[in-house]
Amino acid sequence: MSHNHSHGHHHGHNHTPANYGFAFGVGIILNTIFIIVEVVYGILGDSLALLADAGHNISDVLGLVIAWVAVWLGKKAPTEKRTYGFKRSSILSALFNAVFLLVAIGAIAWEAIHRFSSPQPVAGKTVIIVAIIGIVINTITALLFMSGRKNDLNIRGAFMHMAADAVVSLGVVIAGFIILWTGWQWLDPMVSLGISIVILFGTWGLLKESINLSMDAVPEGIDINQIKEYLMKIPTITEVHDLHVWGMSTTESALTVHLIRSEIDDNDELLQKLTKELHDQFGIEHATIQIEKGTFSCFLQPEGTI
Repeated sequence: MSHNHSHGHHHGHNHTPANYGFAFGVGIILNTIFIIVEVVYGILGDSLALLADAGHNISDVLGLVIAWVAVWLGKKAPTEKRTYGFKRSSILSALFNAVFLLVAIGAIAWEAIHRFSSPQPVAGKTVIIVAIIGIVINTITALLFMSGRKNDLNIRGAFMHMAADAVVSLGVVIAGFIILWTGWQWLDPMVSLGISIVILFGTWGLLKESINLSMDAVPEGIDINQIKEYLMKIPTITEVHDLHVWGMSTTESALTVHLIRSEIDDNDELLQKLTKELHDQFGIEHATIQIEKGTFSCFLQPEGTI
């Protein structure tokens, strides 16, 4: 048996653009200023709603800070103790942000349900003006993360935090104007519940994917069966086993596989080809390939294992 290991690395790929540092900085500063504005006007206008929203927005700033720290940690070099570096921190950040969003949704829904039984007059124009400011700030911040939300789960978490807050503020403004015009106090909790449901549907995917990545599931967008089919089409490869694919971070995937070949004279050439094509076709950043002659089986395969 021949043990030929290939560790394929694709250096020079900056998976999180440098301008996200600027985006996180701007988002944190703008939202911190907005919190101060809400606290000041909440105290001056005796508005519990504004003070409560300021408390909620603190969790948003915390979410941005965690996501930013994860991006920074992901760029740190590996060590003897952490041979993959801190890349996995982006997965934990996405999971934390999903949990933060669910907690915020629960708080909004709980408050809305209470308001159905004991409706409270919606504060006047001050709340509407502050909510409009919130729409502007959260929309600007969300747009800064919009381009990266499809390729990076951590960035998607930051984007969804800001987009969700913009939607909540928009609901406050719309409900505020209608209530001032009609006096329908029940509209405020009704809009809040509707917004909570919308955000829940968006957050569920983020939560599910971040949990899957944290449990070493195959990342979204990668079909492990297609990878096996590709490998089996390579001449001289007779069997593929111990094929595993998982997320090293929210942007990088890793693969390990054992290949049985009928002849192994050109292993180096084949390994170079496989590493490149696994990257180009399937987005695998780190491939570890072991080639065997198949003279004996060194691993017991559980039933159903690829």
